[in-house]
Amino acid sequence: MTSEVALEAEAVKSDGVGLDRLKRLMRRGTDFLGCEYSVLGGAMSWISERNLVSAISNAGGFGVIACGAMMPDMLDAEIAETRKRTDRPFGVNLITMHPALSELIDICAKHEVSHVVLAGGLPPAGAIERIKGRGAKLICFAPALALAKKLVRSGVDALVIEGMEAGGHIGPVSTSVLAQEILPPLSADVPIFVAGGIGHGGLIAGYLEMGAVGVQLGTRFVCAHECIAHPDFKKAFIRASARDAVTSVQIDPRLPVIPVRALKNREMESFARKQREVAELLDRGEVEMAEAQLQIEQYWAGALRRAVIDGDVETGSVMAGQSVGMVKQEQTVAEIMGQLVDEAAHALERRSGHA
Repeated sequence: MTSEVALEAEAVKSDGVGLDRLKRLMRRGTDFLGCEYSVLGGAMSWISERNLVSAISNAGGFGVIACGAMMPDMLDAEIAETRKRTDRPFGVNLITMHPALSELIDICAKHEVSHVVLAGGLPPAGAIERIKGRGAKLICFAPALALAKKLVRSGVDALVIEGMEAGGHIGPVSTSVLAQEILPPLSADVPIFVAGGIGHGGLIAGYLEMGAVGVQLGTRFVCAHECIAHPDFKKAFIRASARDAVTSVQIDPRLPVIPVRALKNREMESFARKQREVAELLDRGEVEMAEAQLQIEQYWAGALRRAVIDGDVETGSVMAGQSVGMVKQEQTVAEIMGQLVDEAAHALERRSGHA
């Protein structure tokens, strides 16, 4: 730990009152996840793999493998390799539109994965029953109150409410608004985790006091030493401010393009060109709408890999949330987790009048 980070961490060290309160507020979440701190690692394609996932779980959080576009054999190997690196619980994030979703669910069941996270809208018919029937707990994303209620009625075990401050694919509503809409009516029914724009433990404390059982962070962990992202990818995060994390623009209303938040670079202009190309193919009748959407998703997967793995931060997609401005240097996952916990505990102490 650098001296600057050490001084900052020391400055927010709890005398025990805040930490005890933090653990009480997190207890429902930690009981649900089976970990020390109810901090989910956001599932980031190419980034949330065996090394970072195991490091988050080993540091007391809950790592989540980003399956993304992996095929079943790849996920099979990734889970096995993660297990070699940690004996603590971790989860797997699956995309509902994946063509091999059923087989991926089978792989999770084969490895007795304790928690499956489904992203990308309502789960297809039978998916909820198959996941829960194999003994796993199911977590789903809810970007709106109506969908959250529907998911609860469908039998999901927990929700993640993620606002538009997050990196990658995002919805149109901010985290703070979603928290106010969804936590009061539903937090008693199912455990709810809050995500999007969280980079400081003080905000974690605030959401816990509102009724959340924990949080999910992605951007904050990208510059961990254990993260395999290219050094140039990490440097882009460290240099960036919150306003550098911008959203992509939908060029043609016919294309079901979900906005993506990433650091502004030449790639954002390239995506606009790609949309125009796909729209022209639609005009000529050379592709169906489903194929057009698949081309868009494949574009993002390739652009993200160029940035994360190859370090091409100009023509690759540097997906990042607005909390990127709070990422100042590389640290170990344990240091990041410790700093977040200390900040949250200190905030709770101040609010209770003990600081």
